Amino acid sequence: MNIGEAAETTGVTPKMIRHYEQIGLIRAAGRTGSGYRTYCPKDLSTLSFIRRSRDLGFSIAQIRDLLALWQDRARASGDVKRIASAHIEEMKEKMRLLQEMVHTLEHLSAHCHGDDRPDCPILEQLSTGRTEDGCC
Repeated sequence: MNIGEAAETTGVTPKMIRHYEQIGLIRAAGRTGSGYRTYCPKDLSTLSFIRRSRDLGFSIAQIRDLLALWQDRARASGDVKRIASAHIEEMKEKMRLLQEMVHTLEHLSAHCHGDDRPDCPILEQLSTGRTEDGCC
């Protein structure tokens, strides 16, 4: 299977397939006599694994670790769970930070008159880190 077919089958773009090969996340593709990359079913499984891992927000480093565990039939499931649990905690922290940003922006937006006057608490906060009312 060539790179275009592999991309269509796995949902990973040809550019990303080449990138994953370059950084060693997948093995170097086989080559035809004319130099075209070829992919076997195992390569497609690995690419699909990577795509699903990326869909869940795992980093490249985490995916590298998960791939190693997936390929190691003597692995302990606890090792996999530790990676997933750490990722869950990272995502929860990101969610907390996003919620704080939303709260701040909602507050600033609520205090912005949104009229023809030049004063704007949103711009004030962005430029100084505080608003005229001392908020945020």
